[in-house]
Amino acid sequence: MPLDPQIEILLEQLAARGGPAPESRTVAENRAAGRAFAALAGDPEPVADVRDTTITAVDDGRSIPVRVYRPATEPDAAPLPVTLFFHGGGWVFGDLDTQDHIARTVTARSGTIVVSVDYRLAPEHPFPAASDDAYAALTWVADNAAGFGGDAERIAVFGESAGGNLAAALAQQSLRRGGPRITLQVLAYPAVDRFDDSPSMYEHATGPVLSRSYLEWFWGAYLSSPDQGADPRVSPARSDALAGLPPAVIATAENDPLRDQADRYARRLADAGVPVQHLPVEGAVHGLLSFTGSVQLSRDVLDQLADTVATAFR
Repeated sequence: MPLDPQIEILLEQLAARGGPAPESRTVAENRAAGRAFAALAGDPEPVADVRDTTITAVDDGRSIPVRVYRPATEPDAAPLPVTLFFHGGGWVFGDLDTQDHIARTVTARSGTIVVSVDYRLAPEHPFPAASDDAYAALTWVADNAAGFGGDAERIAVFGESAGGNLAAALAQQSLRRGGPRITLQVLAYPAVDRFDDSPSMYEHATGPVLSRSYLEWFWGAYLSSPDQGADPRVSPARSDALAGLPPAVIATAENDPLRDQADRYARRLADAGVPVQHLPVEGAVHGLLSFTGSVQLSRDVLDQLADTVATAFR
């Protein structure tokens, strides 16, 4: 499974920097490395307006930082669809800045208002904190969309890696709880099965980018006990209640230990009658969407995913 040539060059450059294996670093060191990844995204996409604010969760009144991106529109434009975005980072690192480029590209290309969520991170806030914040953000958007020019009846969710896990679980949770209707779920190489033991977990056990041992480091930080892995908010691919979920777009990376579990989730959704667009990306690795500064394949895939959001609301 050869790597995309530009990805191969980038990985060689990153390897030349040296340093310990990610799973042997401290939480602080991995968070610093995650922030450094933001530099690989290239120049930011211009959008009409970007504002930081906080939302208040209705269950306990906690504040959740969000960043709201607005595309260019006519002054008298009708309310716009809203895309709720969840960054990656293994539930341990990442914030409103680390994947600002994804939110900007989705805003510009889809014509939707993007609300990026700075959910709580493990290990300080283990499961279900991030999942709870995701649901709080969804209900806030549905209740307050009119206040920022959004349409509460047209909401998409978009997540990358661990954010894809949150987006997939959120779609299930909202359906299960009778929450806000979601029009589309976009999942970029998501983690959807804590107990996955499929071939890709062995083929790419040493990476690149995400190794099996690094993945275990993330799970260890996120979960307080092994049995939590069976919770559908942790392993949405293990849920038996898939019928009625919103249409899904699922992108998988060829050289990624998570590839097979996301492939299998796409098939299970389709078997349950959920419309699914599966995008297997050859030559790609986990974290693909973070490499838009120097990798054309990354830019193309991000553009394609943003365009699927636009198509869903036409």
